[in-house]
Amino acid sequence: MKHRPLACLGSILVSALTLCLVVPALADERGEGPLDPSQPQGITVQEIIQRFAAKEKQFKLAREQYTYTQDVTIQTLDGNTVDGQYRQVSDILFDNQGHRIEQVTFAPQSTLERVVMTQSDYDDIRNRLPFVLTSDDIDKYQILYVGKQREDELGTYVFDIAPKEIEKGQRYFQGRIWVDDHDFQIVKTYGETVPQVHNPKHPEKENLSPKFTTWRQQIDGKYWFPTYTRADDTLHFAGNDDVRMRYIVKYTNYKRYGAQSTITYDGQEISKGQQPAAQPNGGTPPPKQ
Repeated sequence: MKHRPLACLGSILVSALTLCLVVPALADERGEGPLDPSQPQGITVQEIIQRFAAKEKQFKLAREQYTYTQDVTIQTLDGNTVDGQYRQVSDILFDNQGHRIEQVTFAPQSTLERVVMTQSDYDDIRNRLPFVLTSDDIDKYQILYVGKQREDELGTYVFDIAPKEIEKGQRYFQGRIWVDDHDFQIVKTYGETVPQVHNPKHPEKENLSPKFTTWRQQIDGKYWFPTYTRADDTLHFAGNDDVRMRYIVKYTNYKRYGAQSTITYDGQEISKGQQPAAQPNGGTPPPKQ
């Protein structure tokens, strides 16, 4: 089987993308209760969107002040047998000048043969799998309220989202998000990176990536940070070359960087050097492996 690019960045321009209702399969196995399509009580849909988008902006700024470990495993499978693997463990740190750096601590030789990792894949891992939808970005997306749903012990508002327009050279998230009905922060996402481009005449330009789920958990009793991403999907390349892909990404060891600056959360300034009161992490745990 020829090598296939996992996510080559295609030079395309799509005028608009129709919002697609994404319904995750086997929802009950992922801790989701029945979907209640009724409207929210005591708050409008637009108010929910504005509130979670504002919280997402705070979350994005806060996460930039934390160090953490990122453990990435990408596999191809023949049936249920792993026949190729990419693995990299990195510490996301700060240098002596306070600049963000990535220090690779473990990176064995990749054994992937049926797909090729590209720069777009690495960008997706860093930026699309831990998807953030801030007040700066909501105008770029169609956002459709779907209903209310229990996510394990949490009550959530559910939205389907898709980019209004795909600009040349840009990649976006399309799928479903779950917003905690108390903290108004995204606690889970399910979807895919778009555009997905099939090109039978030029297979080397194909742009395919698997659907994935990212779970978040509450860190320091304040922020819902991504802690686990999983994908298990079959990519249908040109020439009937189907490749089953599995992603597992773990984000662990979150620690606030102890420099002198402030983070604003719920209208209050929190010093980066300030140690929060010890609180157990909450949230929706990822599925057992």
